[in-house]
Amino acid sequence: MYAVVDIGSNTMRLNIYTYKEDGITQMLTNKVTAGLAAYVNDAGYLTEKGIHKAILALKEFKSILENVEVKDTYVFATASLRNIKNSLEAKKLIERETGFTIELISGEEEGKLVYMGATLKLNLKEGIVIDIGGGSTELVYYKEEEIKNALSLPFGSLSLFKKYVGNFLPTKLEIKKIERKVHKELDKIPPMAIPVDTQIICGVGGTVRATCELKNEIFELPSGDKTIIVKDMKNILNYFLKNRYDFTSHLINTIPDRLHTILPGMIILDTVANYYGSEKILVSEFGVREGYLLQMIKDKGIAYD
Repeated sequence: MYAVVDIGSNTMRLNIYTYKEDGITQMLTNKVTAGLAAYVNDAGYLTEKGIHKAILALKEFKSILENVEVKDTYVFATASLRNIKNSLEAKKLIERETGFTIELISGEEEGKLVYMGATLKLNLKEGIVIDIGGGSTELVYYKEEEIKNALSLPFGSLSLFKKYVGNFLPTKLEIKKIERKVHKELDKIPPMAIPVDTQIICGVGGTVRATCELKNEIFELPSGDKTIIVKDMKNILNYFLKNRYDFTSHLINTIPDRLHTILPGMIILDTVANYYGSEKILVSEFGVREGYLLQMIKDKGIAYD
């Protein structure tokens, strides 16, 4: 078995997998909502408190791993440590306190790993893969089962919440501000990098999965439904604006750990989907962690369990 630790801007996660001839299978998962992006100060530095939160989460994962026999543990960080000014200093301190070795992956590399993970379960021929993290959003355009462009946008669900939302849930004006911010960043992408009228989006990561869970709850659909019709997201946002109390009840029933970040994440997803003229979003259970493990297997020539 192999362990993968993902140090994200909103959540930190430990996954344990088996690797056999028929592929990788997740055996265990443990998540800590550390919210590291919320501990980045106005100067762009991860604060001492934020570093301490990361250390505590990793020590919790380490205590789990002491009771599970794994061959190797791979630890990587995305925008949580990549986009801060004290990136190397924070990384060294966390490594010293936990004993883990952390790999910082670039935004472009993260996008490629997201695609690798997504294609494990879905047959993707042409479209966009999106992964909305806490501090960054990865977009990958693929065609004929080949990556054409991998881009990283400098915002995520938690960073937009921190910047634009004054209270717990956004107002109509704050929603508009988030939409404008996302649209402004999308306008910077060259038209040839991601074609308009890309009908299908493959969504990976916790924000997209949580959006799908919320959609199923509100529309009383089966929990196994893994497709989001793009127009339904606008209906959900309108439902929130008209009936905040009932909407909040749905949030508490389905995704209580994402109460403050799910709406900014949904706004990112809705804005990207409409910008590129997409009609539906296919939700993948696999993503960057699985892609990272596959890359490690390839690089190190790892044999089957």
